[in-house]
Amino acid sequence: MLKKLLRSAVGQAILSWLIARVIKFVGGSIRWETIRPEVRDRLVTGDLAPVVGVFWHNRIMLMTHMWPKEIPCALLQSPHPDGQVIARAIQSMGFQTVWGSSTKGKGGAAGLRNMIKTLRGGVSVGITPDGPRGPRMRLNPGVIATARMSGRPILPGAWAVERRKALKTWERFMLARPFTRGVFVWGEPIHVPKDMSEAEAETWRKLVEDKLTEVTDEADRYFGHEPIEPAPVKPAQKATGDRG
Repeated sequence: MLKKLLRSAVGQAILSWLIARVIKFVGGSIRWETIRPEVRDRLVTGDLAPVVGVFWHNRIMLMTHMWPKEIPCALLQSPHPDGQVIARAIQSMGFQTVWGSSTKGKGGAAGLRNMIKTLRGGVSVGITPDGPRGPRMRLNPGVIATARMSGRPILPGAWAVERRKALKTWERFMLARPFTRGVFVWGEPIHVPKDMSEAEAETWRKLVEDKLTEVTDEADRYFGHEPIEPAPVKPAQKATGDRG
C-alpha cells in the first residue's frame, strides 16, 4: 500500500501533506530551550552562514524547527520516491531541496556539485551524513569534501525531547511526543582546510563525526536519556583509526 502511494503523484502529495502537518503540530507543541544560542545568533546575523549543517538521521523529525527561519537552507534529498515525499514536505515549511545523495556514485557526485553550487549562492545546506541507509552515526566523507571545496564551515546540531520513543530502525529514529519539553543543542562551527591529504581528510572526517555525536549525546543527557550508540565500526574503518 505504501509503495503504491509513493509511486503516484497523488499519493506523494497526501503523504507529504501529512508529514508536514505532524511535524508542525508536534514541534510547535514542545517547550524548547537552546544550548549555545550564540551560535544560532551568528547564523541569524549573517556572520556565520552559509554553513554545511549536519545532524544524524535519527534526528530528522524536528530539525526543521531547530533551524532559524530567517536563514535560507536547502536539505539534501534523494530523487527516489521517498525522498520526493520528504522534499515536498520540507518545501511546504520554507526549505529548499538539493537533489543528490550523500553516498558514492553518480548520485553522490551530483549531490556534491549541487551542494557546492548552493553554498556559493549564499544558501546553507543540511545533510544527514549517515543517511539514507547508514551505518548509524558514521559520517560520510562527502561532508568533508563539501566543506573543503566550498570553503564553508560545518555546523553540528541536534535536538532531544523529554518524552520520546526510539524506534527499532537502523538509525534508532527518534519519535518525539507532543506537549513535552525539548532542547536544541548547537555545536561550534568546524572549519576544514582546502588542501589536505587522504589521511588528513580521514582525520577531519573522524573529528566531525565525534563532534556531531557529542552534541547529540549532550542533547539526550539533558533529559537523562541514555545516548544512542553508533553502529559498530567495519574492519576497513578500524584500519584508518576509527573508533569502535
